[in-house]
Amino acid sequence: MSTLTAPISIDVSRVHARPGLGRLVAVELRKMVDTRAGFWLQVATVVLTVVAVTVSAFVGDAADHTFAAMLDAGVKPAAVLLPVAGILLVTSEWSQRTGMITFALVPMRSRVLGAKLVASLILSMAMLAMAVSVVAAGALIASHGVDGTWIDAAPLIGQTAVYLGGGMLTGVAFGAVLLASAPAIVTLFALPIAWTGIATLSVFADAAPWLDTRLSLGPMPQEVMDATQWAHAGTSLVIWMLLPLLLGTWRITRREIAG
Repeated sequence: MSTLTAPISIDVSRVHARPGLGRLVAVELRKMVDTRAGFWLQVATVVLTVVAVTVSAFVGDAADHTFAAMLDAGVKPAAVLLPVAGILLVTSEWSQRTGMITFALVPMRSRVLGAKLVASLILSMAMLAMAVSVVAAGALIASHGVDGTWIDAAPLIGQTAVYLGGGMLTGVAFGAVLLASAPAIVTLFALPIAWTGIATLSVFADAAPWLDTRLSLGPMPQEVMDATQWAHAGTSLVIWMLLPLLLGTWRITRREIAG
């Protein structure tokens, strides 16, 4: 005797619906932590942050144990390693050929790049929260009963968010421009170092704070910046982050994927 089965209905509109931004961001976040390079980059960031804060807590005098002083040391590992994670997030699409799948499922490449930018900012803010927590714990232990330990903590945390977020997006921008991990990482570190050397010349003394991210962004975890310092930071971010990001977006949206 044959048995009758109920027909299976398939919502065709759901099958062909494009993934939402939230899903794309979740995929990009997973890419940054579930590969060996991404996983160990995040582990190294956490470990180095703990080491830096621990060392800061046990050296120097009371002035070196304030939240501001320890924050400067505590965010340095993230400031160095997060841009590398941003580069790998973009270049892995091309070096590992995952772009053949990614852009087949989501043909509008600007949506994929937008998801990468949002995911990068989320990761940088997560690392900021981690660093601030470690620094706060270190300050509580090292500066117990010291006056002025928590002065300007809130604005410094806000400035550090710009510091880490800007560095992360700069890494994404360099990765988008070069689309290869090694050249992008070398360029990311070599160009600012080379420019810092050039900026030491007296002829560039006035222009250096406007063009050198080391000079313009460096004070963010250290002191509450004034309007002129923010102008320096904004100008340097336009040159080193925004312009490469626009160029990288233009290149990715027009680049063919080789088989």
